Amino acid sequence: MFLRHVNGRLSNAVSPKTTEKLVAWLSSSTSASIPKKTTQLRKMLESPELEFIMEAHNGLSAKIVQEAGFKGVWGSGLSISAQLGVRDSNEASWTQVMEVMEFMSDATDIPILLDADTGYGNFNNARRLVTKLEQRGIAGACIEDKLFPKTNSLLDGRAQPLADINEFCAKIKACKDTQTDPDFSIVARVEAFIAGWGLDEALRRSEAYRNAGADAILMHSKKSDPSDIEAFMKAWKNQGPVVIVPTKYYTVPTDQFRDWGVSLVIWANHNLRASITAMQNTTQQIYKDQSLVNVENKIAAVKEVFRLQKDDELKEAEKKYLPEK
Repeated sequence: MFLRHVNGRLSNAVSPKTTEKLVAWLSSSTSASIPKKTTQLRKMLESPELEFIMEAHNGLSAKIVQEAGFKGVWGSGLSISAQLGVRDSNEASWTQVMEVMEFMSDATDIPILLDADTGYGNFNNARRLVTKLEQRGIAGACIEDKLFPKTNSLLDGRAQPLADINEFCAKIKACKDTQTDPDFSIVARVEAFIAGWGLDEALRRSEAYRNAGADAILMHSKKSDPSDIEAFMKAWKNQGPVVIVPTKYYTVPTDQFRDWGVSLVIWANHNLRASITAMQNTTQQIYKDQSLVNVENKIAAVKEVFRLQKDDELKEAEKKYLPEK
C-alpha cells in the first residue's frame, strides 16, 4: 500500500492520477531487467563465444545496424570523419564526434563502442572524453597508442609514430579512474604491427596496457593475410579479451577467429563504403538521365525513411498530447 502525507498525517488515499503514474512507473521498472548498454558490451567482450559489432556513422546507420540483428555498434572514426567531409586525421573535433555519438545512442538500444582515436590528446583529454561518453550512454571507448593527431592506419606510405608505453598506460589508468560506471569499457588498440614494430613489441605493449587496466586489447594489422593476428593470438595465450578488425584480411573464414580465441570482430567501415557506392551510382544515373525513372525502384521508399524515423510514435503522441480540433 502506498502512503502519503495529508494535512501532516499519513493517508492511504491515492488520487486516480497518482495511481496512473504509479502503474506507469511499475510497468517501466520491468525495463530494469534489461542490462545497461555498458553491461551488454562488457558481456560481449568477456563472452566465450565470438561476438560481432558493425560500423555506423550516424543515427540512421546505427538504427539499421540494430535492426539487422547486431548486438553492438562500432562508432568508426574513419566513417564519422568521412560523413562530415573531412579526413581521418583528427580534423573533426571531439565535440563534433560527440554530437554524432549522441544521436547514435538515442537511436539505438544496443551498446556503442567509440573509435576514440588517441583519446583526442593526453590523459586529461581522454579522461574528460570518458565522462562525456558516459553522460551520453556510450558503452566504451577504443583508444589507440599513436600520437595526436593520428594518421589512419590503412594509409600506405605514412609514418605511424607510436606513443610512449608508460604515457599510454597512464592514459588508460586516467580513463579507468574517471569512469563512474564499473562496466564502461576501455579497449586499448595496439598499433605495433601497423607501425612495423613486429610481434615482440605488440606483446610488450598489450601486456602493459592490460596491466594498466584496459578491459580488452584491439590488435590491428593491415596485411591481407592474418599472419600477424594468428602469431599474436598464439603468443598471447588468452591473457584477456582480444578484438580484431579484419578489413584487410577479409577472406579469412570466421571459424579461424574462433579457433584462435578472438573475443570480438569489428566490421569497421562497410556501411560507409556501401553508402558511398549507392550514392555515386544513384547520382550519376540521375545526372545522366535527367530523370528519376531508372532509380526509383532501386532506392528506399520515402515511407521507409519515415519508419526509421519512428513517425508512427509521433503520430500516437500527437493523439495523446495535442487537443482535438
